[in-house]
Amino acid sequence: MARACGPRTTNGDIEQNRCIREGRHSYMGLFDWLTNRRTPLSKMTRSELRRQELLLEKERGRLLKRVEDLAKSKHEIFEKGAIEKTPEVRRILAQEFELKTTEQLMLARQLNIRSKELLTVTRLRMLRENMERAKQSGSKLGLVGERDLIALERMIENDTITAEMYQDRLDAILTMGQEAPEGALTEAGQHVLDMWERLDTGAVKDPAQAFQEADRRVRERHKASAEGA
Repeated sequence: MARACGPRTTNGDIEQNRCIREGRHSYMGLFDWLTNRRTPLSKMTRSELRRQELLLEKERGRLLKRVEDLAKSKHEIFEKGAIEKTPEVRRILAQEFELKTTEQLMLARQLNIRSKELLTVTRLRMLRENMERAKQSGSKLGLVGERDLIALERMIENDTITAEMYQDRLDAILTMGQEAPEGALTEAGQHVLDMWERLDTGAVKDPAQAFQEADRRVRERHKASAEGA
């Protein structure tokens, strides 16, 4: 897996190009391994799929942490530039800000890729578990052929296809039927998003109050779902 791209060095262009190259190679290496190794992705056992799921979750978490660190660093750079009056220093700070933004965008692309890869592995694991629980004969995983994997690979690489769009196509390929996608937001999850947006717009001022309200809504939805089951 590619290393997290570090901060600007004395040769920022070289560092930036290295990051971009490694991001591409990381994607190709991971998906090729999942599809072309001795045990193909579609033939992995539930435990093998779970292991790959955990690895992808860890990698996605690392990328997300780096994106968060970059966002924090950009805020610090901007605040420093706002009080700095020396033109030369401001130009350097502006370059730093631009470089970190470039890295942030590149990492966002990798995050999108990892999210789609994680969805693929998670869906196959869910399908395998459902089959084992139901003790069905045959394997729906057999429907995931080479042509399907090639189509998935192209969608994973395509930056214009979001994780949500990919999720819909993946579920169709895996014939998930009426099962709710694990990555899709429920009404409870949407309440949490709505609360964050209300904090963003200033409609709610107190973060603690917002948390309590979001938590209450989620608990209520879970309770209602349990009672209706």
